[in-house]
Amino acid sequence: MRFAVFLAIALAVWLVQHIYVGWRLWPLPAIASAVGHRAMVAVLVAGFLSYPLGRILYAAGWHAAGRALEYAGAVWMGTLFLLFASLLFVDVVTLGGFVLRPWVGALRTAAVALSVVAAAAGLISARLGPRVVRLEVPMATLPQAADGLTIAHLSDVHLGTILGPSFLERLIGRTRALEPDLVVITGDLVDGDAGVVEEMVPQMRELRAPKGVFAVLGNHEFYAGRDRSRALLEGAGFSVLDNASEELVPGLFLAGVPDARGSAQTGPAEADLEAALAGVGEDAAVVLLQHAPEAEARAAAAGVGLMLNGHTHGGQLWPFHYFVQRVYPHLAGVYRVNGMTQVVSRGSGQWGPPMRFLAPSEIYLITLRSGRPASPPASAPDAERQ
Repeated sequence: MRFAVFLAIALAVWLVQHIYVGWRLWPLPAIASAVGHRAMVAVLVAGFLSYPLGRILYAAGWHAAGRALEYAGAVWMGTLFLLFASLLFVDVVTLGGFVLRPWVGALRTAAVALSVVAAAAGLISARLGPRVVRLEVPMATLPQAADGLTIAHLSDVHLGTILGPSFLERLIGRTRALEPDLVVITGDLVDGDAGVVEEMVPQMRELRAPKGVFAVLGNHEFYAGRDRSRALLEGAGFSVLDNASEELVPGLFLAGVPDARGSAQTGPAEADLEAALAGVGEDAAVVLLQHAPEAEARAAAAGVGLMLNGHTHGGQLWPFHYFVQRVYPHLAGVYRVNGMTQVVSRGSGQWGPPMRFLAPSEIYLITLRSGRPASPPASAPDAERQ
């Protein structure tokens, strides 16, 4: 029932975006003809149907056609959002076209041109793949033996029909080149079709680190099937932390909880921070893996020194981040919460549109240091990037 409601809302929003964009483009001089109107309607109808039809064809076994149509639909999804946002901005500035009347047509034409340029830039940014963000995080209780330990933080890879083996190969190569002591994945490695990702398990086994690869379940792992996703990750050699912790070196624990909202949407909520920290000494240093950036104060009060999150994608397509930030105020970057450091990744892949506009994908390379964090804390823009 929850999925049906979500699907109905998503399709309604999808339809409204198409209607609004068509309404605002209809009178433009370049389109305002019988031929132009027919062409625009054809494009909008094809765009509306392409993504869901691609998913249906793929599920029916028409894999090549399904992938191609889904990719085209995903590109259109991002382009349509940018058109919707830019045309809506023009409407706000012109009060729906009632002021600056002589300029309305030119402004809407410029909005279309800028949206196309932004879509192209977003495609290129996504194609370039994640950049590396280097960050040092002091932890007051970190044992001296763990000083200098490096963690490669991946999140929101969203492997599936759009991001497949070639993307995964580049991601693994880039991560291994960093030579981290530890690799962590804070959810949504799987997009939504576990069967597609299962074919990549042999390739995923190439992602290794001296102290192991650890993961937690994100909301998309629950959508793809909790048990199947967990088996897939374990089959790749990853340790899945389901409300559990592991001592990396004496006095340093890595803990993880599954995504609270994803589990609640598909069954009973599973996140249990108390269970994850059971057996962890009061003086121990704790790094917590959690998919979504929420309940930060609770984690800090429980003694967590470093919290790693993803989920938000940093908005992925500007200006969508304004909406995401209303739900998740800690959108992306580095935050300090009652003595705890929180790192929210924009994600290492992307979901839906294969685009990244003003929200580049990233891999965090975090070096743990002994000592108390400085105040004020470093922010993500100040971290060393490459």
